[in-house]
This record gives sequence, C-alpha cells and structure tokens, in this order.
Amino acid sequence: MNTEDGIHIPPAWERITLSALTGTVLVLGAPDTGKSTFARYLYRRLCSFHERVAFVDGDVGQATLGPPTTMTLALGCLGDDAFPPAGPCFRVFVGDVSPRGHMLPMLVGAHKLVQKARAEGVSVLVFDTTGLVDLAYGGGALKQAKVELLEPSAVVGIQDGNELEHLLVPLRCSRRTRVIDLSASRAAQRRGVSARREHRATRFRLYFEGARELDVAWQRLAVFPAPAFSPGRLLALEDDAGLALGLGIVVASDPVGGTVTIRTPLSSLVGVDAIRLGDLALDLQTFRETRL
Repeated sequence: MNTEDGIHIPPAWERITLSALTGTVLVLGAPDTGKSTFARYLYRRLCSFHERVAFVDGDVGQATLGPPTTMTLALGCLGDDAFPPAGPCFRVFVGDVSPRGHMLPMLVGAHKLVQKARAEGVSVLVFDTTGLVDLAYGGGALKQAKVELLEPSAVVGIQDGNELEHLLVPLRCSRRTRVIDLSASRAAQRRGVSARREHRATRFRLYFEGARELDVAWQRLAVFPAPAFSPGRLLALEDDAGLALGLGIVVASDPVGGTVTIRTPLSSLVGVDAIRLGDLALDLQTFRETRL
C-alpha cells in the first residue's frame, strides 16, 4: 500500500486501467468505505490522461466542495491535478442533507450538472455519490435510476461486504456500463451521527461567514414550491438554468409588502431568476439544521 499526499493507496486502486476511462465515472459506496477518498484520488490520476477533467461532489449531507444541501460541479484546469479543482464551479440546491424524500431533486440536479460538464467540453467526469445504498431506504432505486439517467461509462462499486450486490449484479451482466469492483479501504475512518452533524454545521458556518442581509421583492421572482418564508428557512437563489448562484437564510418576511430579508453571501440579485425553498431551518448562531 502506497501513500500519496497523506492518502493510503491500496494496490487495487493502482491496477485500474485509467487510460480507458472516459465520460462519466460513477463512484458508489456506503458511508465510511473510502468512497470519497477514492473519488478524489481518481480525479487526480485522470488529470494525467485528459485535458479537461471535472468532479461532482454529489454528497448533499457531507459535502466538501460546497455547503450541505447542494451538489457541486468543479472543473479542472489544463495541466493542474490539484484538488479541489481550480476551475469554475456550478451548483444545484437539493434542499436537504439527505436524499430520502428528495430523490427526484437529486436526479434532476445530477442531470443538470452532468449536462453542464458536457457543455463545457469535459472529457471525463468523476461523480462522487451519497452513501445511501440501502434497499430499505430507497438507496437501490436511487442509484439504479442515476445509472439509467446519467449513462456512465463506468461504475466503481466500493464494498465492505456485499451491500452493493443488488446494484452491481445486473450491471455486470449488461453492456450498458463497465463495473469496477473494489473493497472498502482499511484506512477509512468511521464517523458517527454527531460527527457528521458537526461537519455540516461547520460547512454552513464557513459558507455564511461574512454574509450580508438583502431585501428581496419575491413577487418579481419565481418561488418554488411556494412563498412560505419562515424565519431560519434555508433557500437558494437560482439563475434561469436552475443553477444555484448562492444560498440564503430567511431573517424576516413581510407578506403584505411581498418582501423577504435573507442573509446570503451574494452581494446583489444580479442574475437571480428564482427562489427555491429548502426543507431545513438553520440556527443563525450554531448553524445546526432542523428539518421543517
């Protein structure tokens, strides 16, 4: 096992024929299997074979390239294998930190980001998915739908046991995609519920650091699903392509005047076409979430 930038590299990772990978590469795995570490490793290695490589952080709960509740597409720069990618970023807002109850927005957002990557001329895209793979909670249906929708050239399945077999068995028998089987990394760190919750609070705190208050005349904008601006509610300010320009937290609202005051890192509403309300409220002091 080698070590690269503090990451333990199992021999199985190094045996993958990277030069054959193009298009979208979907990385699947349950929590604490080393899935995201492998996805970042794969991105950096692919930069040696392609001029334009991109990465999608699709884990809305444990996001690293953006705030929780979002999925982020980051474009790499020619000749630069640094992570995070140094190029432009594009983001979609799902509205919660779990795919459960939000699977359609997850799929729509994933499709938007992959289409954007293709439009930007990306030759290979590493897509790091959420850790929801349990059949009982809809993880199998979500991942199967993602494979059907995104049409990946390869699916990397990282397993600790056989928790992905319900997904991988039919794919191995199909010509639709290539399946790459890997075992869970022994170096993967286990994180409990409280640690994951604190990670989200820290990411929200960093995102809203230095945010300002903006008064928004919401009647001039599209509001999805409806203008229910309760204090603390998390929302996204989107452009006309449905990409999130920035997130905001409701501070106060005036239903009669048709305005809402939000705290956001955005300095203005230039380019904003719509408001999309999430299903979480954030505490403005601790930045811990509460499900609405």
